[in-house]
Amino acid sequence: MSVTPGASSAAGAGAAAIAQAIKASGVLVRVEPHEFPNILARQNEPLVVTATGGLFKTNYQYLTSYKGLAFFTKSPDPLYLPSGTETVAAKSIYIPG
Repeated sequence: MSVTPGASSAAGAGAAAIAQAIKASGVLVRVEPHEFPNILARQNEPLVVTATGGLFKTNYQYLTSYKGLAFFTKSPDPLYLPSGTETVAAKSIYIPG
């Protein structure tokens, strides 16, 4: 399921909720892009916040939570997300440090 640009408030709310969870727990796990779909495959109907970034070359950013941890990855190419994944398109994803 994809979220249309008209649902920007929902995208902001989803990104804000995950960001708040990171602030509250202080736990953010960076994983390699090939590992991210494996984390999603462990969940029923996972929620993923997506964004694009980069100054000279576009990168694709993905954020999800699983069992109280927030998982983040950045890839030079779009990732395949398993069927049933709900996505929220965010303007940006800020990851501290």
